[in-house]
Amino acid sequence: MSVFAAEDGTLELVEDWVGIVALILFTVAYVLVIIEEFTHLKKSKPVLLAAGLIWALVGYEYASQNLIHAAEEAVEVFLLEFVQLFLFLLVAMTYVNAMSERNVFEAMRAWLINRRYGYRRLFWAMGVITFFLSPIIDNLTAALVMCAVALAVGKNNHRFAALSCINIVVAANAGGAFSPFGDITTLMVWTSGLVDFRAFFALFVPSAVNYLVPAVLMSFAVPREVPKIDGSGAVNMKRGAKPIIFLFGCTIVTAVSFHNFLYLPPFLGMMTGLAYLKFYGYYLQRTHVSVVADQANYGVVGDITAFDSYRELARAEWDTLMFFFGVIMCVGGLSFIGYLDLVSQYLYLELGATTANVLVGFFSAIIDNIPVMVAVLQMNPQMDLNQWLLVTLTTGVGGSMLSIGSAAGVALMGQARGIYTFFGHLKWAPAILIGYALSIWVHLLINGRFVGVAVQ
Repeated sequence: MSVFAAEDGTLELVEDWVGIVALILFTVAYVLVIIEEFTHLKKSKPVLLAAGLIWALVGYEYASQNLIHAAEEAVEVFLLEFVQLFLFLLVAMTYVNAMSERNVFEAMRAWLINRRYGYRRLFWAMGVITFFLSPIIDNLTAALVMCAVALAVGKNNHRFAALSCINIVVAANAGGAFSPFGDITTLMVWTSGLVDFRAFFALFVPSAVNYLVPAVLMSFAVPREVPKIDGSGAVNMKRGAKPIIFLFGCTIVTAVSFHNFLYLPPFLGMMTGLAYLKFYGYYLQRTHVSVVADQANYGVVGDITAFDSYRELARAEWDTLMFFFGVIMCVGGLSFIGYLDLVSQYLYLELGATTANVLVGFFSAIIDNIPVMVAVLQMNPQMDLNQWLLVTLTTGVGGSMLSIGSAAGVALMGQARGIYTFFGHLKWAPAILIGYALSIWVHLLINGRFVGVAVQ
């Protein structure tokens, strides 16, 4: 089939064999991502391979047409996008790992278990904590922390544990939707400069509705009993835990300040914040005391090894980071070929922005919200702030409709294997769908002031 050059110097490959093969490669790779629960093949592997093959095909076609630098320049654009998000996420993950190593989350889990609440009260406590924890430490981490509580409390009642996991996934995704730090999708929107930091909080009420509606409906199925669990002794946080929490807050303030006041990329503020942690880590190492003295001074959990910031950096979720690279490069390749222009024209020009953004939420549930948001950002449709907030909401919370629609859901299927399942989640999809619809209605009702507000 002949290949024609477009007016901008790119090749029209949508109907060419290169475009068709690239689309097949991405589809196969993403099927492997979706069935990770069954194959145990890390999700980064198929998308990394697909990304390399897609760009190899594109590069071959461009080289054969003597356009030797066009594909290279396009790759560099997508690489720059990934690097900025990679460095931002790497710092956030390092801080979360540092807080985990200092027993911050373990102390929270022990405190909640020791309250001796009934199943229903625990159901609500875990959901509400997840909802407010997600905007700070991201929805995936918050879900994993609270899932550990649900499994500890519900070990003698799998029905409660399963309902709690569904509740936690919905709460994590809803809570992450109204904060730039709550989800990778919101982070992408913020770092792209499409939504101002403060504007995200306009999604708080719609996000709360998205969580509360299915939570209320699910709560009627929660047993009224009080769980019989072994007492979990109080867990003391290790030395330096509270200062690290404070430094994490300072890092977030630094990133926001760099972006809002200095007009610098947020990742630069985050990397500056990483230096805070490293200097404090140096202090902790220099003042480290022996395990015997540490146990005497700090309680049950001893600080056996000295704090090492590089160790926490190495413990980052590398599979997630590499998956993110593969997705950006795959979707970037399909965009460069021309597929996203076709999709954007149909969704945003023929159907309209509101309908398109509502459908994006359903795509997120099926495909996963990260590649969907990457695709939307690559399309870059002309929308006002109200619509960018809407697509941020729908992409974030739409993934809750199926267990495979978000990182939180996929992670909990692994953590609570056999208890939290795809079909167990699917039974409550109608309740989650009601919450999804009402959250959209509430957003359009209360955030109408943003209609027509230009996005810079």
